[in-house]
Amino acid sequence: MEIKSPEIREVNIIRYIQPFREGGSLPGLVDADDGFSYVIKFRGAGQGKKALVAEFIGGELARFLGLRVPEMVFAHLDVGFGRTEPDEEIQDLLKFSEGKNLGVHFLNGSITFDANVDTIGAEEASKIVWLDALLMNVDRTAKNTNMLVWHKELWMIDYGAALYFHHSWDNWEEQIEKPFVQIKDHVLLKQASEVAKIDQEYKSLFTRENIAKVLSAIPDEWLIDEVRNLTAAEVLEVYVEFIARRAEQSEIFVNQIQDAR
Repeated sequence: MEIKSPEIREVNIIRYIQPFREGGSLPGLVDADDGFSYVIKFRGAGQGKKALVAEFIGGELARFLGLRVPEMVFAHLDVGFGRTEPDEEIQDLLKFSEGKNLGVHFLNGSITFDANVDTIGAEEASKIVWLDALLMNVDRTAKNTNMLVWHKELWMIDYGAALYFHHSWDNWEEQIEKPFVQIKDHVLLKQASEVAKIDQEYKSLFTRENIAKVLSAIPDEWLIDEVRNLTAAEVLEVYVEFIARRAEQSEIFVNQIQDAR
């Protein structure tokens, strides 16, 4: 089985509805010109374009593992869109987010996953924990599960806090072999009894070629690092190498998951 390059639709934002203030990056609910509503991760938010990159990578790799992830789209925000917005904070956010943003299909009527109430099978839980450990996703705790129940099915959202090495960037090779201590706080850790099995089934599929296919859909404008004078291709290569090499050495985090359990 191979990862296929994702085909990402492009839409235009036509109406800003409301912010989600519980999110640190102030995502917002919008309507688009395709008739659907989306939760938008704005490029002008605090963590900038890197959060969009992490969200995209995590979501598409989760989809490859067979997990349910809402459709993601590239959502264009026109110049001057936020001029009539009365909230100055949101007006500034919209101003600095003109251009291509990341939209996640809004699951109307969904509720937040509650580990004390909702049940999940060992295989599904193990996939989620394995991928979160691979990508060093710190944001899947009981306090903030970032999972939704929609039509009695579990849906994954918000990988924006994953791949946190890219915020310091220069020591990315050191991060590959580092233990992921935050896995002890994962909301599904107890249910993830088949992590070793999932590791055997999937790690060989996380090749450089397959990972590169997923990442090839990321817009160059999100990848270019002006501060370090890196091109989109150079940044892309680091992401591919990080994920591939971490998957090759997955025993580091698999053993850690088992010890934490």
